[in-house]
Amino acid sequence: QAQLVESGGGLVQAGGSLRLSCAASERAFSSYAMGWFRQAPGKEREFVAAISRTGAVINYGDFVKGRFTISRDNANNTMYLQMNSLKPEDTAVYYCAGTPNHLGALSGTSRYYDYWGQGTQVTVSS
Repeated sequence: QAQLVESGGGLVQAGGSLRLSCAASERAFSSYAMGWFRQAPGKEREFVAAISRTGAVINYGDFVKGRFTISRDNANNTMYLQMNSLKPEDTAVYYCAGTPNHLGALSGTSRYYDYWGQGTQVTVSS
């Protein structure tokens, strides 16, 4: 069973940037499609971005609008989320997730993901 560990969260001012990382323990990482989700207090979990096994196919949530970039490094079993032009409404716990279900992952539907990290807090001050 894959274990996923997020890092890189923190407190940043509006307009700033953060880079989240998701390290996977599983050597089969390259066979998983991966994604990022977020959940703000009192709100449902929201799809942020997903990336195919090779990184050739990427999908973003509608709210991203060119501000975030998902990427992965299969040689180092790590996925990234570069977040720029952060807004206070981006404040949430960010989770990485993985699944061998390629199409399900890219649909942005959380129920298709089998493995989840513990989350990392991102707080954007105004």
